[in-house]
Amino acid sequence: MRSRDTKINIAVYQSTFAWLMCGEDQEFHGLIAEMDGKPVGLTHYFFHRNAWKTNNVCYLQDLYADPDTRGMGVGRALLDAVHKTANENGYSSVLWQNCDTKATAPQFHDEIAKLSPFLNYERI
Repeated sequence: MRSRDTKINIAVYQSTFAWLMCGEDQEFHGLIAEMDGKPVGLTHYFFHRNAWKTNNVCYLQDLYADPDTRGMGVGRALLDAVHKTANENGYSSVLWQNCDTKATAPQFHDEIAKLSPFLNYERI
């Protein structure tokens, strides 16, 4: 995968990896997509309670496909795997956010999900 310049502290990467590896149900889970033995995509997700439903839901934290493989089914395969895991564990829905500046991502997401009317706010 291409390296991407991020401004996240190394401690965040370390704690996220520790959560992914701990094996606890309420912590992060992750999947890697490979082509020809090379990583080309990843996803992080977790299960949590929801005040609007009687059962837990799945929140998709990250979905990434290497730009050189976009359009080849990497994102769809990762999403299908998350949906399958959610279904197998009795979780009613999978929720996620998408950055509106990603040119091709909205088209992809619109094929498999409906856009929520909710806006996302972040504390300043």
